[in-house]
Amino acid sequence: MGRAFEFRKERKFKRWSQMSKVFTRLGKEIVMAVKAGGPDPANNSKLRTIIQNAKGASMPKDRIEAAIKRASNKDEKDYEEIVYEGYGPHGVAIIIETSTDNTNRTVANIRSYFSKANGSLSTSGSVSFMFNKKAVFRFAQNELDMEELELELIDFGLEEIAENEGEIFVYTAFEDFGRMQKALEDRNIEIINADFQWFPTTTVELSEEQEEEINKLIEKFEEDDDVNQVFSNLA
Repeated sequence: MGRAFEFRKERKFKRWSQMSKVFTRLGKEIVMAVKAGGPDPANNSKLRTIIQNAKGASMPKDRIEAAIKRASNKDEKDYEEIVYEGYGPHGVAIIIETSTDNTNRTVANIRSYFSKANGSLSTSGSVSFMFNKKAVFRFAQNELDMEELELELIDFGLEEIAENEGEIFVYTAFEDFGRMQKALEDRNIEIINADFQWFPTTTVELSEEQEEEINKLIEKFEEDDDVNQVFSNLA
């Protein structure tokens, strides 16, 4: 699971690095977190996580602070998090996580992307049953003893630990996110990024040409301002 994740994550980071919308997306997530749990990161673990992610993405401090301040404005838009499921060409299952202030616009766009790629938008649960939702933490290796760290984190829900290019990836079950976050913070480990990923229980093998079709569709989703993350069961 870990190695496949690393490659997918690396590819996505490269795309994000070319997309100016990344700070806008993070700002929107900060607004939602503040509205849900208040502006103090010390008392709002979700906000604390998003701020960590924003710093990991090199989002300027003033933009982070502006997003927190903006969330306190009663005229600021309310966003709704919605997960869409569907099938792309060649039967590839796709999950799209969104946050939107206009659900009609978002669902129309998602349906259009599927349709133009000879895919189809499906109902909730029609695809997600083929995936497991995991919490994933990323932080610098910093000469940490991997074996010792693994033993320490097992009691906090650790399912897998992997190292790639000087960074460590820790995987836990969705429901163990809070426990693992606290365990890492208690050990003074600075988290670069923490989020949730959907991992397919089985994957689909395609030809290079077919795979390119799927990647183009995924990139089309990711270009949409309402879309946060996209997952598929492409091998």
